[in-house]
Formats: sequence, C-alpha cells, structure tokens
Amino acid sequence: ALLAAQRGADAVETEHFLLAADRLMTGLERRSRVLRPEDRALVAYHESGHALVASLLPHCDPVTKITIIPRSIGALGFTMQLPTEDRVLMRRSELMDRLAVMLGGRVAEELIFGDVSTGAQDDLERASQLARQMVCLFGMSERLGPLSYGRRESLFLGESLLGRPQAASEATNEAIDAEVAALVRGAHATARQLLSERREGLIHLARTLEREETLEGEKLRQALDEA
Repeated sequence: ALLAAQRGADAVETEHFLLAADRLMTGLERRSRVLRPEDRALVAYHESGHALVASLLPHCDPVTKITIIPRSIGALGFTMQLPTEDRVLMRRSELMDRLAVMLGGRVAEELIFGDVSTGAQDDLERASQLARQMVCLFGMSERLGPLSYGRRESLFLGESLLGRPQAASEATNEAIDAEVAALVRGAHATARQLLSERREGLIHLARTLEREETLEGEKLRQALDEA
C-alpha cells in the first residue's frame, strides 16, 4: 500500500506486491554502490548461472527475476524463483535440482573465468546445509539408508541441529560427511554439465543481464529462451 501511494496509484496492483516481496526478501536497492567492470561481469555470469540451471532442470520453481543491482543486505545481485503453487512435501529429485541451482553461480564462474570468487559463500553454505538435512533428517542417502541422525530435543544455546550427533559412532560421522560431500559434488557436476553444454547461451544471458541490469517478465522469458 505504501509503494502504491508513493507511486501515485489509485489502487494496489500486482506490481506493488512483487516490489514489496522483493524488498522483504532481498532488501533495498543500493544503486550508489558502483562495482568495478570486472566485478559487474562476474556477478552477471554468477546470477546467469543460477537462472540458466534453474530453467533447464525439470523440478525447479520458475525464475521470475534476475538482477545485478546491489542490495542493502549486502548481496551484489540475486536470482528470484517463485513457486507456482503451495508445496508441503519435497521429493529427493526436487532437492537435488535445488542443489544444482545453488551451485550454478559457482560453476558459471569456473567455466567463464577459470577461477572462483567469494561471491558463492552463501550458496555453498545453503547447499551444504540442505545436503546434510537430506542425509541426517530425511533419510535420502542410499549408503546410510532410511535413518535419521538429527536431534530435535534439548538443543542448547549455540548447538546446531545438524551438528555431529553424539549417539553416532565416528565411522557413522565420517560416512555422513562423505555422503554430504557426494551430494554436493553430484549437484556441482550436474550444473557443470548443463552450463558446459549451453556455454554460448550462458554468455548471451550474462551479457544481456549486464546491459539491462534487471531482467523480469517478458524480457526475462525472451532472454532465457534465447539462451
């Protein structure tokens, strides 16, 4: 409602809800923060990697926005995906696709620049956490089977739900770590294969994003189709 009033609108429209959701999830735009040309290009490829992997995998929510405008929360850019329906349960295949999308930005950096940056820190943290949940809480490890290694009760201050369970043996802890690493590496391999096959599309999408700064709506659909 505030955004609608600020823009002199007579009623709250869909665009105002989208802008409000954008601000809540990613913070305010910080156009005053000027990136070096090489950093700007890296962010464009990073976000394009996320978006292209998400558009190619069958179990991903649609990409609704990509931007390389820095935000107040510290992000230099972001890729937004919004579900088309309410979801209660997630299948293993869907979680694996989600892992691959998280690693798409890192893979794009590797393929285009032959190097990696610190920009994937949050992606790596979220991917590692999701993979550990799949192994320890959801029983989605073929090696460890349908067992739960998480502890939900009596968590002390600073104690992680997904920390090493005290009741498990050292061999089991090592197996858990190995399975988590295998899931993340598998997702990384999936993203690398997709982006390697669509390298020219990745370059085209990144250059378009670098020029436009933000892609959404019809421009985004066209850019992804051309990639």
